[in-house]
Amino acid sequence: MNPISFNDLSGKVCVITGGAGVIGSAMVKAMASVGVKIAIVDINPERSAQMAAEVSAEFGNQVIGVEGNVLNKESLSKAKQIINEQLGDIDMLINGAGGNHPTATTKMEQMDEESINRPEDTFYGLEMDGFDKVFDLNFKGTLLPTMVFTTDMLKNKKGVVLNVSSMNSYKPLTKIPAYSAAKASINNFTQWLSVHLAKVGIRVNAIAPGFFITDQNRFLVLDQANGGFSPRGQKIVNNTPMGKFGEPEDLQGATLFLLSDISSFVTGIVIPVDGGYSAFGGV
Repeated sequence: MNPISFNDLSGKVCVITGGAGVIGSAMVKAMASVGVKIAIVDINPERSAQMAAEVSAEFGNQVIGVEGNVLNKESLSKAKQIINEQLGDIDMLINGAGGNHPTATTKMEQMDEESINRPEDTFYGLEMDGFDKVFDLNFKGTLLPTMVFTTDMLKNKKGVVLNVSSMNSYKPLTKIPAYSAAKASINNFTQWLSVHLAKVGIRVNAIAPGFFITDQNRFLVLDQANGGFSPRGQKIVNNTPMGKFGEPEDLQGATLFLLSDISSFVTGIVIPVDGGYSAFGGV
């Protein structure tokens, strides 16, 4: 028996969307540390190029930034052509693009009799444009990159897709119905696609992060006046058995495990990385 390691990942090519974000950058660094060649696809080419340069300088392996809009198939196809020319066939895909937005967020956690007269602060005041943008970014922004970036895997009859879900997919948080619904759809799509592709050598799994402070949720969980937790942020900490928000590096082990051949018989699962949140009933 050979020693267990992530050596099988060295030299493979991985595309990651959302790789310049807080969570995505930690996943990029994890892969770079074991010799993966990485393409960071982002709608902002300057941001992805900067992250690629930083990671390449730190770890010494090939990392490129490529412009690509996860909601535009033609844009993604152009990105794939660049990736193939510079890095070769794509072996792995991480669908990390996603996030929430204030326009898809209710002001109130729950309705009461008084709020009936203020429907604009509740579910009934949600802007459909904002709801659509959040749902599309999270769901279609996973669907379309998968259609484009897994074709090399089909040709080679081997590959891995890793989707990024959320604890909201299991226990929807108040205020963010679009994000919660979209992440629930990621779980279902992960299971569906894993069955669809199982006999052609492509595995499909997901991780479900618990609560991490990101650019998308900062406005909800931090008090902008004093820099501490908002009441909502404190509520999250109180309901996480480990008593804290996660650090982006906490996702690295699960990421490498699911990408590696170590998990070669694992497909169609969603792994929570949540500090015990999903196991806690509140009492």
